[in-house]
Amino acid sequence: MVELDHEFSNGKPVEQNWETILDLERLVPCVEGGSVTETTTPDSVKAQIKVKMGAMSLTYRGTVTVVEQDPNQHRAVLQVKSREATGQGHANADVAFSLSDGGGKIHTAAQIAGKAASMGEGVMVSVLDALINNFTEKLSAL
Repeated sequence: MVELDHEFSNGKPVEQNWETILDLERLVPCVEGGSVTETTTPDSVKAQIKVKMGAMSLTYRGTVTVVEQDPNQHRAVLQVKSREATGQGHANADVAFSLSDGGGKIHTAAQIAGKAASMGEGVMVSVLDALINNFTEKLSAL
């Protein structure tokens, strides 16, 4: 399991940040290579992501679901479950958002298996870290 913590600031009110993270149609494309392929419920979408790891390019398909919401604390947990499009591997993650006025914190707990894991934990962590940093930049622009 890989666990990462990130902070972001965007100068926006907490209510606006709250609405943004619960809007999966807008949120998922903030992940580099991420796209929504189908909205299944207001709290769940089918999605895919194309990830580059060194010379390797992987496509994962799966779901992103809001599994916890606490509007009073402005805390939400999104669950990502995905499988390699061509392979046996998977990438699953619980992504916890704790929001405040002007930004928030993101805690990511990911389990990755298959081709991506074979690259080694250092490569996985650096790729995941770069994805999340890029995500927070795009999130700030919403």
